[in-house]
Amino acid sequence: MSRVTDRPLDRLNGEVPVVSASEAATLVPDTATVAVSGFGRVGYPKAVPLALAESGRDLSLTVLSGGSVGEEIDTELLGADAIARRFPYQATPEARAAANSDAIAYQDRQIEAFGDEVQQGQYGAVDVAVVEAVAIGEDWLVPSTSLGHTPACIAAAERLVVEVNEVQPVALRALHDVYVTGSAPTRQPVPLTAPGDRIGGPRIEFDPAKLAAVVVTEQPDSPYSFREPTAEDEAIAANLATFLSAELEQNEVFAEAVRLQFGVGSLGNALMGEIGRIEFGDRDVAYYGEVVQDGLLDLVDDGSLSAVSATSLALSEQGQQRLFEDIERYAERIVLRPADVTNGAELVRRLGVVAVNSALEVDLYGHVNSTHIDGTHVVNGIGGSADFFRNGTLAIVALASTARDGTLNRIVPRVGHVDHTEHDIDVVITEQGVADLRGSVPRERAASLVEQCAHPSFRPTLDAYLDRANAAGGHEPHGADG
Repeated sequence: MSRVTDRPLDRLNGEVPVVSASEAATLVPDTATVAVSGFGRVGYPKAVPLALAESGRDLSLTVLSGGSVGEEIDTELLGADAIARRFPYQATPEARAAANSDAIAYQDRQIEAFGDEVQQGQYGAVDVAVVEAVAIGEDWLVPSTSLGHTPACIAAAERLVVEVNEVQPVALRALHDVYVTGSAPTRQPVPLTAPGDRIGGPRIEFDPAKLAAVVVTEQPDSPYSFREPTAEDEAIAANLATFLSAELEQNEVFAEAVRLQFGVGSLGNALMGEIGRIEFGDRDVAYYGEVVQDGLLDLVDDGSLSAVSATSLALSEQGQQRLFEDIERYAERIVLRPADVTNGAELVRRLGVVAVNSALEVDLYGHVNSTHIDGTHVVNGIGGSADFFRNGTLAIVALASTARDGTLNRIVPRVGHVDHTEHDIDVVITEQGVADLRGSVPRERAASLVEQCAHPSFRPTLDAYLDRANAAGGHEPHGADG
């Protein structure tokens, strides 16, 4: 019996309402709450947001997305003064500036629960969902390069507008494993026991009465651009590899299998490159995280990973072309799922994930700031790092000890904004070394972070601060100048 993904599939199936992007844009009310697909700046709608931006209408939209989207939404639509409120993540300079200047109302949220929040009406009723697909039928669609919270956004929306993108190959359906978790309090356990398991199918199903418009497009995603690893990146990666190699030998959790997660970005890509050089023996090694980056394709190709589970293909232009040209082979190892599955607390804990994410700064007791410069200016958002840090078997923060050519310390007395508390963090790694904070009390944590992770040029200042703080007393002492 053939699988669904083995059968021929047209872009448009059945009687679907095909219209132009400008016609579809008229279906979006001026003050609508609009939920869009997209995660890792891929798989988001492009033509309808551009049509809205160019419409000349006086729009005041609330825009919801499961993750970051591209310039068509967070630059062009924003630049047309059409977005009033934005949740829960943004990743363009224009959106960041608007959030920091209060030109838009913005709050970032943890990824795992966002789908529930949308369906529970925490952002108001969703008027329209605008999503990208590679194929559509009268009551189903096949997503494109990301899943994110698309199923939840479609379920919550009164109307559905679908962009069928002919640049994205229909063969992407071979990667998708759409599993709908249901709603509390009757939600059942997700029957996933290994990262490579398949528990769903390639389609998102919906009420056919919702489908208001289908727009055929040919606009590609905006691919990632990964910088070349710096000497600091390579030193951090080497320290991570040394730490993990030792951990494999002493931690019984990793006796048979290792499940890894890395944050998106150039550092995460560099860290993945070091994984292939770790001696895992006969352990089963798999990735269970949010995004597929170029480094993961390398690890799949060299046989280092048995499976890759994610919600988005956050690849460079070369990486995307590489995957598109050989989708069926990659689909034997790579699976894309909704974000409430990839980031699900119970699943991350059940699978024993080693979570490795970066940050802006870490303080002397292990509190982590991932989102706000100087405690006030938001960068992008917390994303899924909290989902993995809080629930992973091992929570590792990897960052350079300094920034701005060594003039800015990133191991600080007290962070200006707390995204992850000391209770969630196990290990901090910089190019200087590794601070294993497990089983240590506050003063021990502080000493370890200064000695192992801080840059030598800042250690005297940190030591002096700790002397003043310890003299003042308290369980987690801070000086008046901290």
